[in-house]
Amino acid sequence: MSKGILIYSEISADEYIHTVVFELSSKALELSAKLDNTPVMALLIIRPDLINSYKEAFRNCGFDKVFYVVDERFGVYKNDLFAEAAIQAVRQIDPEIMLIGATCQGRDLTPRISTALGTGLTADCTALDINEKGQLAATRPTFGGQLMATILCKKYPQMATVRPKVFKPTVENVTKDTAFIKLSVDLAGFESKIEVLDYTKKAVAEINTLDSADIIVAGGKGMKNEEGFALLKKLADKLGGTVAASRVAVEMGLASKDVQVGQTGKTVSPKLYIACGISGALQHTIGMNSATKIIAINTDKNAPIFDICDYGMVGDAFEIIPQLLSKL
Repeated sequence: MSKGILIYSEISADEYIHTVVFELSSKALELSAKLDNTPVMALLIIRPDLINSYKEAFRNCGFDKVFYVVDERFGVYKNDLFAEAAIQAVRQIDPEIMLIGATCQGRDLTPRISTALGTGLTADCTALDINEKGQLAATRPTFGGQLMATILCKKYPQMATVRPKVFKPTVENVTKDTAFIKLSVDLAGFESKIEVLDYTKKAVAEINTLDSADIIVAGGKGMKNEEGFALLKKLADKLGGTVAASRVAVEMGLASKDVQVGQTGKTVSPKLYIACGISGALQHTIGMNSATKIIAINTDKNAPIFDICDYGMVGDAFEIIPQLLSKL
């Protein structure tokens, strides 16, 4: 019988464990408690010389077992090679649930795994739970973010991807006597159809800042024009934060797609999120509702953003922000 929750543990091109792994491990511990403490496990596809570098991190994040597959070719991500290794490994592990971060690599790899295993996949989930029958209940937005659908998978492993920042890692270490188990997969005759010529890190300050920002000042349609976003930039600079935008603001040409927050943009989890001129449609709020504190400024007192914010100001952002700047 399938058993355990398996998390694909992505290693970045810079040889770091992707932060989404720790976010998923925190949620997996919650799910495990509802499944009679089923094991929380990790799958590592890695170069032989790197495995010892990560053992301490896995021991402190509540993993019962870490399965790893090693090959010198795993130093550079190639989707056909990694998929073949993952498929063989998952068949050996036989988990009941498999969770993968909806990163560029995760979105590329996961459909290959689910197709080969003949199982279902719920992508870009915003919530995970265990229902009364012990099944993974994976919730994601649908119909352009107008509805939330909870989806069940009929086969094993039940697979889901989750965007970074949707869940929060545990604040304190959850230390376990983690077992590290090396798996053997047959890649002797496998020839990748992919050749990686070069790797260039995308270094755009706004993008990198948005991912890790403690304070975000976001603008929507209500900011109207470039002057409106210049005002947001002044507020963000004063607070030591960064600027983000809703999809509508991006479509209006007021901000770049790289700083869009929401279903079709980034998911963020800052300590403070100031939403200016943003109505608060589900399409946007699923990308920022895990912020510790949310402040909303909107002229419409019935705007949905006021249903989720901690503090709301009914008024024109073009009048309120200058007053905030003068107080700051």
